Amino acid sequence: MSAFVWIAAGSLAAWLWLLCCQGFFWRTDIRLPARSEPDDWPSVCVVVPARDEAAVLPDSLPSLLAQDYPGRAEIFLVDDGSSDGTGDLARALASRHGGLPLTVDSPGEPPPGWTGKLWAVRHGVGLARARGPEYLLLTDADIAHAPDSLRELVAAARTGGFDAVSLMARLRVESLWERLVVPAFVYFFAQLYPFRRIGRKGSRTAAAAGGCVLLRADAAERARIPDAIRHAVIDDVALARAVKGGGGHIWLGLAERVDSVRPYPRLHDLWRMVSRSAYAQLRHNPLLLLGTVIGLALVYLVPPVALLAGLAAGSTATAALGGLAWLVMTGTYVPMLRYYGQPLWLAPLLPFTAFLYLLMTVDSAVQHYRGRGAAWKGRTYARPDAVVGEES
Repeated sequence: MSAFVWIAAGSLAAWLWLLCCQGFFWRTDIRLPARSEPDDWPSVCVVVPARDEAAVLPDSLPSLLAQDYPGRAEIFLVDDGSSDGTGDLARALASRHGGLPLTVDSPGEPPPGWTGKLWAVRHGVGLARARGPEYLLLTDADIAHAPDSLRELVAAARTGGFDAVSLMARLRVESLWERLVVPAFVYFFAQLYPFRRIGRKGSRTAAAAGGCVLLRADAAERARIPDAIRHAVIDDVALARAVKGGGGHIWLGLAERVDSVRPYPRLHDLWRMVSRSAYAQLRHNPLLLLGTVIGLALVYLVPPVALLAGLAAGSTATAALGGLAWLVMTGTYVPMLRYYGQPLWLAPLLPFTAFLYLLMTVDSAVQHYRGRGAAWKGRTYARPDAVVGEES
């Protein structure tokens, strides 16, 4: 058992480092920073890429149309080849609810080298730039905004001098699988990209949440958004890196009244969401995949195994080290569960959820090597590594 004692000790050491040295990623108090209303409200264009979103538009689009914004604002919904009447439904909702002006347009089929929704975003940004806005709000078709969402985002960007302000929309947690997987998804994201470091000038950490990004139009032009990231599968992180790499000041935090209305009732739905981009996050590198699998096992799976194995074998040291590591892990997960309003008994189950994410990551790599490229709403593209050298 001596070797396993050392492994359990390594797991505990990893958790103590994560607890204290990884930007306090486990805290959930990063919300919109202090802000004051500007004397003059800048113009904003809202760009909404949408492909087969008729099921969620009635719960999301009216919230954009009803934005209480003192300045000039209008919405551009890009119907990207939908087969379910998304565009017609959007027009009908605008006619019924009124509010901000809405333009619905279609971009046509994307040329080679464009992945995900970015071709639709490019078309929407092109339409918006003709209006000369100071800011662009890039938001997904499944995101519902509180009535003051836009004005709060603009006030935060103006007050803090941010070129990009992004909110991690609160995802739906109603089904059993959503309760098990969704809070962990945000927890793992924050572990990879600690929010405190993202907003710090001079920090290399950059990330955004693609469902809600307020972006200065001139910063987008300097960073050549979205053209410079046209092949990105994880487009929100790529956008943040491009803006920050161009000298921009960015901020990311948790939303309070910006919510995703998209349901993920089955494990299969969540599996597809994660596996779609997991291997892209590892830059399609087999060595990084191996390291990730080993790391996930050491950090998340070893603690409960060490505790149980130590108790079974009568090894007090192994059981104690594993139990302490599991306790630290559980404690760091509690704030995220509270943020999502979930019962705290889910916290000790984090190793099980992490094991699911390990399997999803491996499956993402398997799908990649089977030749299945990035996909968005049923549209499949060339494998992203085939064009990765074109990034600038």
